[in-house]
Amino acid sequence: MTVQRRGGLEGVVAGETAISTVGKQGIGLTYRGYSIYDLAAHASFEEVAYLLIYGKLPSFKELEKYQSRLGSMRGLPEELRTILEYLPASSHPMDVLRTGCSVLGSLEPEARDRTQYEIADRLIACFPSMLLYWYHFHEKSRRITLETGERTAAGHFLALLHGRSSQELMKKAINSSLVLYAEHEFNASTFSARVTSSTLSDFYSAITSAIGTLRGPLHGGANEAAMRMISGFCSADEAEQGVLQMLAEKKRIMGFGHRVYKQADPRTPVIKEWAKSLAASTGEKAVYEISERIEAVMKREKNLFPNLDFYSAAVYHLCEIPTYMFTPVFVFARTAGWAAHIIEQRANNRLIRPVADYIGPEPRPYVPIEERH
Repeated sequence: MTVQRRGGLEGVVAGETAISTVGKQGIGLTYRGYSIYDLAAHASFEEVAYLLIYGKLPSFKELEKYQSRLGSMRGLPEELRTILEYLPASSHPMDVLRTGCSVLGSLEPEARDRTQYEIADRLIACFPSMLLYWYHFHEKSRRITLETGERTAAGHFLALLHGRSSQELMKKAINSSLVLYAEHEFNASTFSARVTSSTLSDFYSAITSAIGTLRGPLHGGANEAAMRMISGFCSADEAEQGVLQMLAEKKRIMGFGHRVYKQADPRTPVIKEWAKSLAASTGEKAVYEISERIEAVMKREKNLFPNLDFYSAAVYHLCEIPTYMFTPVFVFARTAGWAAHIIEQRANNRLIRPVADYIGPEPRPYVPIEERH
């Protein structure tokens, strides 16, 4: 048998899924058959989470019930809050979520009376609580209440972060970003969750695996890196010269190109429009103008397109989200997709165990230690 070598498993079909399509003919994205454009334009994140996890769009009554259910699951056990207080202020926010997930798995383990669906909903509901309880305790020296009265995940997150209800435009922009980030087929973190699930491990372990994978800068973190780059420029002209210099030095420009999409990221036009609207609303036009100029330079010089992460950086910045929280927001959204894949993997499970081409030494005799030189 001839084994086809593919670096990083690029292009290798590793399984089947009914959850999403990514990059068919180099473009396009659907969640269970629904276009990402329709979902981003009309659906709440809660509708999309329900679609991914339960397999269908909810009715009006089902959505109301689901939002209420998620709202009731936002609180944290006292033991978990204590552990969040003990974590260092210098912790990476992704480490906070990874640890929080693992601890919750010990406090509220998966069992007959706690189904995979309940755990999926619980984690979607309480991940923002974990991050922001830790954040306010260490940054503001206070223990916050985790009830905000907000119906949506976007509104709840912003209210927890800022201590007040945010503008509707900001809530809608964050909601759209959560929809866009919610699912993306067999990406690295989703695949790691499925590998963990395939061993018949518990739900929390699979989600913890996914968080750990997303923490790596080659998967998550591109929006944070993009924002750090953007914030280093004062004007669009300065940004153009800076990016040209970076390209001359062969430095990587984060937020451009994609492993699967070859022509364009279908999510980019949606998030770019939100960045433009927020810039106009807040009066902070420089961030958008700098981003747009960088996009033009990358198209002209490298024929590369911006992916979702690039303009997400501007959106999150304009919503006053600290840069180091950008990837955790990714977690808040993608937990819905991870959960859907764990459930799908379990429904027709087979241990995921690929093989490797051995490239080491040929068989050789063992030499006793006293005879080695």
